[in-house]
Amino acid sequence: RTVFRWLSGESRWPQARLRRALETVTGVAARDLGFVPRGHHSTEAEHDQETPMLRRTLITGIAAAAAPLAGTRHSVGSADVIRLRNGLDTLMAADDAQGGSTTLERAALAGARDGLALQQRGATDRVRLRLFSLAANYTATAAWSCIDARRLDQAEEHLKVALQLAGMAKDSEAAMRVWNSTAMLAHQRGRHTGAVAAAQAAQSTTACRRDPLYASLAHARTAVSHANRRARQPALRSLGQAGEALGKAHGEARPSWIAFYGPAELHALTAIVRDRLGDAAESEAASHRALSVLPVPFRRNRALATSRLALAQLHQGDIGQACATTEDAFRLMRGAPLPGRMRTLLGDFHRDLISTAPSTTEAREWADRHRTEWSRTA
Repeated sequence: RTVFRWLSGESRWPQARLRRALETVTGVAARDLGFVPRGHHSTEAEHDQETPMLRRTLITGIAAAAAPLAGTRHSVGSADVIRLRNGLDTLMAADDAQGGSTTLERAALAGARDGLALQQRGATDRVRLRLFSLAANYTATAAWSCIDARRLDQAEEHLKVALQLAGMAKDSEAAMRVWNSTAMLAHQRGRHTGAVAAAQAAQSTTACRRDPLYASLAHARTAVSHANRRARQPALRSLGQAGEALGKAHGEARPSWIAFYGPAELHALTAIVRDRLGDAAESEAASHRALSVLPVPFRRNRALATSRLALAQLHQGDIGQACATTEDAFRLMRGAPLPGRMRTLLGDFHRDLISTAPSTTEAREWADRHRTEWSRTA
């Protein structure tokens, strides 16, 4: 009954003994877990970002973390690895649906702390490496959440730690993931040469040499990085290599973090590359292809691809259709905070709309209806 009240939001501030227990289990203050003291109305953005899905994710993580801590000390083994992996999969599912947030970041960091604490309590070398790997991926998830929310300084710190943990785990897949995120972060900071270097570092990992799916993602990220520098031929060459590698990939078991990548995501990245190179018609076509094959659970990615489609239509001068397309993006994210990356993309749309057609009825109506909506954080 108590947990149900937490889930529903009926109980926003647990009793003192329960708060102490939660803080002991998670290592996070009650306020930072999303609870609000009685009579207190938080104004912090991270509390505003709480949603039912992320609250359920948090409670699930608390329950999973509490289980091994109850009773006597137990030996560390595969059951701990499975529990942590399941928790990571839950966080990735929440990210796929809603995008990055402070709550997701904190839940991921709590999972990383759990993994590191377990490896210190005695385990076989094999289990310890797996725990380091999970800690690396939890930390990379925290970094990705910050990238998606455009909290860049925090993302950079998390990526540094994640890369160290991936090295300690001898996990080239985790290292590839970190370099891929590092390339995205460099782009957000406007460091396009650094983005190319990071994407090429991802290509050089053992994971990319062994698995063409990872290689495809690394080549696609390199293509985006080249396109941001307006380097047409290198960008198109990398896109071709990404497509060739993806055609060789098989449906083998892989970590949940890369479940987003496949034909749909390659089309979406192609749309970005083409738009950055000034090929708006090709960008629109690629966005349509992405939306036609994008799996249903990836709501955030669908909203981003829809926004990218609207931008391509705008760049072809189709003002009315572009404005109408953004309606679908807002509808897709209704009831959830707009991730920082999507707010930035819609901000780009607004800027280009004003630049392209400042006096049109469509531009004025769009700004009047959506200026507040596209800039909201909750």
